[in-house]
Amino acid sequence: MRTIGTSSGKVILAGEHAVVFGEPALAVGIERGASATSRPNLAMCSRLIIPEWQLSVATDATDATGEDRSDLARAFGNLLDEARRNATVPEVDVEAHATLPPGGGLGCSAALGVAIARSLVRDEAVVAACAMAWERVFHGNPSGIDAAVCMRGGCLRFVKGQAARVVTLGAPLFLAVGFSGPSSSTRTMVEHVGRLRENERSRVDAAFASIRGIVERAFDAVSSGQVNDLGGLLSENQRVLAELELSTPALDRLCTIAESAGALGSKLTGAGGGGCVIALCSNALGVERVLAAWAGSGFSGFATGVSARTDEGAYR
Repeated sequence: MRTIGTSSGKVILAGEHAVVFGEPALAVGIERGASATSRPNLAMCSRLIIPEWQLSVATDATDATGEDRSDLARAFGNLLDEARRNATVPEVDVEAHATLPPGGGLGCSAALGVAIARSLVRDEAVVAACAMAWERVFHGNPSGIDAAVCMRGGCLRFVKGQAARVVTLGAPLFLAVGFSGPSSSTRTMVEHVGRLRENERSRVDAAFASIRGIVERAFDAVSSGQVNDLGGLLSENQRVLAELELSTPALDRLCTIAESAGALGSKLTGAGGGGCVIALCSNALGVERVLAAWAGSGFSGFATGVSARTDEGAYR
């Protein structure tokens, strides 16, 4: 018998990094995501395979000191431990697939964690706990926003430690997602901001205050369907993130190209230091123009969006 779990990816419209320190963030689920299939096995351990990445780990994979050989093995073991605290889960073989780039700021690790957990248990509260146990291995101190959006989809206003708030969109969002090339480590970038805050507390706290204001105005713009205003707020958020040393020349170039091609606004999404840019457009044709402009400069990307109905996730 096999069990299948799925999840969406995510992009953050506004609020990354500040959300780790208790500030609000606004994020949406996208149709690209992850899936996982679990089958009970007769082995003495559980195994996780991700064919596209040529990765395979087992829960008994340890080195001479008793430490797991990889973060993936530790994350898988932590997820299983959390699941077994709440349900009867046998030894399993899990095959997982993701249509998101790792380290791209699109919630790849959270999407995988949610999909794997859903292939093992049905209680969504347990799925959330499993996903966070998985995420802590990769990100150290995750805010939880990625797991929340990958589970729910749609648009969410998120504050660390609080229940996510579903946001009703006043108008559909048309988004282009562009790849800058190199990926980034969320843990490394979060630690960078943490050190920066320790050394320059007033400057970083002022940046977080600016981000908080951007998120609240973005919430109003999303709710009322004022996409032009939202576009300007995305670009404003990008400027603050650049001041926190989170952007790169490639990310900056993607933003410049997108806005020159008619995007309403653009920004990096996720940890920064590499990964992806999102560009908000007026309609699907605008998205195609941005994608064509990126392609003309050697960048790849894809179209996605969120409908104005809360019972629907992302669409293309």
